[in-house]
Amino acid sequence: MVVTHDTSSPRPYSRDFLIQGTRGIARKYPEPKIHIEGRSEPHRWEPADAYLEEYDHPLWRRYEADATGAGHGGMDFIEDYRLVNSLLNGLPPDMDVYDAAVLSAVSELSEQSINRAGESVPFPDFTRGMWKTPRQLEVMKKV
Repeated sequence: MVVTHDTSSPRPYSRDFLIQGTRGIARKYPEPKIHIEGRSEPHRWEPADAYLEEYDHPLWRRYEADATGAGHGGMDFIEDYRLVNSLLNGLPPDMDVYDAAVLSAVSELSEQSINRAGESVPFPDFTRGMWKTPRQLEVMKKV
């Protein structure tokens, strides 16, 4: 796992977002591009626009105008809306205590690995195996 989020070094700001899986790759900078095996031409990037339109989440479509200018491209609005809506309506939040523990552990485990000259360190299973049972997040349901 490689996680890079640098907001305090003197280096230039970057939005080099890249995600890669076994059958595809997508990037955001310098321009949004994507490649999906079996759908894209071999060894060729294609513009992400068609995929963004096809797979845009209904929640984003519904609140995009409200989210404009809210920070981080509107993402801050959506996250705040989801949390407040969950709390006001007694719904489970999109992130639970186990998600929070995993996210928080990355920094500590990275520090341990660095202190051991880059040695791999085991990632604790905070869920005691429950991660193997898929959960249906409300945000993934149709809005």
